[in-house]
Amino acid sequence: MKGSSEAPLAPSDEAEACAYVAEARGRKEALDIVGGGSRSGFGRPPEGRHALSSARLTGIVFHEPAEMTLRARAGATLSAIEAALDAHNQMLPFEPIDHRMLYGGGGEPTIGGLVATNASGPRRVSAGAARDSLIGLRLINGRGEAIASGGRVTKNVAGLDLVKINCGALGGFGLITEATFKLLPRPESETTIVIRRLDDAQAVAAMTQALGSPYGVSGAAALSAGMGREFSRTILRLEGFVDSVDQRAEKLLAALADFGAERVLGGEDSRRLWRGVRDAEFIAKPRERAVWRIGVRPSRAVEFVNRLGPTALAHFYDCGGGLIWLASDPTVESAAAVRAALVASGGHATLMRAPSPLRAAVDVFTPLSPPLAALTQRVKAAFDSDGLFNRGRMYAGI
Repeated sequence: MKGSSEAPLAPSDEAEACAYVAEARGRKEALDIVGGGSRSGFGRPPEGRHALSSARLTGIVFHEPAEMTLRARAGATLSAIEAALDAHNQMLPFEPIDHRMLYGGGGEPTIGGLVATNASGPRRVSAGAARDSLIGLRLINGRGEAIASGGRVTKNVAGLDLVKINCGALGGFGLITEATFKLLPRPESETTIVIRRLDDAQAVAAMTQALGSPYGVSGAAALSAGMGREFSRTILRLEGFVDSVDQRAEKLLAALADFGAERVLGGEDSRRLWRGVRDAEFIAKPRERAVWRIGVRPSRAVEFVNRLGPTALAHFYDCGGGLIWLASDPTVESAAAVRAALVASGGHATLMRAPSPLRAAVDVFTPLSPPLAALTQRVKAAFDSDGLFNRGRMYAGI
């Protein structure tokens, strides 16, 4: 059995993957699941003896445009999936983040990595997260058994909870081999309203009003001064048919006139701006900084940032203020300050990028309460009783 000190274990099909897992179990050797390598800096440092790769589990299993569903193998690249969907003017609804901007690495994002990290972007405010579009999967558990959960269509909810549990579990419960998603039509047009020079509180108020309007806002973000322009920008996206987008944009501009809304971006300018928001481009550099992804109630977003003071070296808001991308020094003290600020504001924080020693020393994910930690241990034991998969990647000891 070759280990991660040599070449990764790279099964060519599910049966071979089951055999690799069964052999690792017999040897009591932990496995680190890897895909395209674009998200290798996510989570706590790996602890496994061998790397188990989904790189050869490629291809689309089925794509049913009329039913708006697609199933792909875990090693299928996101670029290949999106190319296939483009041919039918369809898309993955949740606008998956490409982590390469944050980590600066190569490789190609894969479907397996997308599911493992619940990778979701700005459209989450209108279409939900990856977890909400995932309706089925296949995975291999810690006994080397292939398990199927969910179905081919949304109304078939058999085993749906197992689907949701494994989305965002960072591979801790098993090796995902296939995933099925519901799709949406790709919008014919998009327009972005840009409001300049609002402070943080005004920006959150404008985003809240826009998202509460009947005009179908599909993205709401606020970029700080220095992030592409010398002034702050609050941006609001509308998508759909051309005539509808134009009419809604006109009405939303009028509704937000008190905030100074008057400028509109369209076409590739709009798409480029939202790719930057999606991939956290505006906070990715300098690369030596730690990067956090903070989830709070929008009404508490500004007070959270203010409470951090100089610990927050840079920040911008997404999802109407419910998501904060924040940079800090890569130190234990800064991590402690972020966690302390969350106690007062509520919410959760994920340390998205930091050197390996820091990710080993502090909580990368929001610490679990004792009851939730016990429940997580039981779920882990049900899927992976010997603790083979991605040991400690989310929480130490799990």
